[in-house]
Amino acid sequence: READLDLADSAVVAAHLGHHDWSRSTAEARGKALRKAADLMEAKRAQILALLQSEAGKTLDDAIAELREAVDFCRYYASEGERIFAASTLLPGPTGEENSLAWRGRGVFICIAPWNFPLAIFMGQVAAALMAGNSVVAKPAPQTPLIADLAIRLMHQAGVPVSALHCVPGGGEIGARLVAHKLVAGVCFTGSTATITDL
Repeated sequence: READLDLADSAVVAAHLGHHDWSRSTAEARGKALRKAADLMEAKRAQILALLQSEAGKTLDDAIAELREAVDFCRYYASEGERIFAASTLLPGPTGEENSLAWRGRGVFICIAPWNFPLAIFMGQVAAALMAGNSVVAKPAPQTPLIADLAIRLMHQAGVPVSALHCVPGGGEIGARLVAHKLVAGVCFTGSTATITDL
């Protein structure tokens, strides 16, 4: 079922509360969850391909390519995230002083994906934000909520806590409400110019 405005607000608040623990998880643990999600997507290949064809109108070749891209995104962000977030980098500084650079999550990210790449772009946005230690409220395109729902369920099964990853299906009104929420730290958006002006 599609979300209403109250549910959209509740999801952002829940993600804000879930950010604390997720952001303090290790880069290794986050990477492990993303790799497991990639493995689960490959294991659910037939179901995912069927959904990509029936819900998004993909040809079989396009559906296979999209699944591969989604899997690649999860594995890529796991590897890059482990490299970037695993340890702080020592910086040059004056004698007797130690300076280091450490990356951390910013908070709640809203991820809004388009209908034409409902798995690949969706997973790319979500995986990148999660790997960086952010919690996520994901809003799929209104035309492709079932693909997004399956992807989110597989991410939860892979070890991403329910508190850190939420799916809020709906149209433009829901997207506008999500990005305008005061607890949001960032937005990942792929879509048309007309859509972005509505947000």
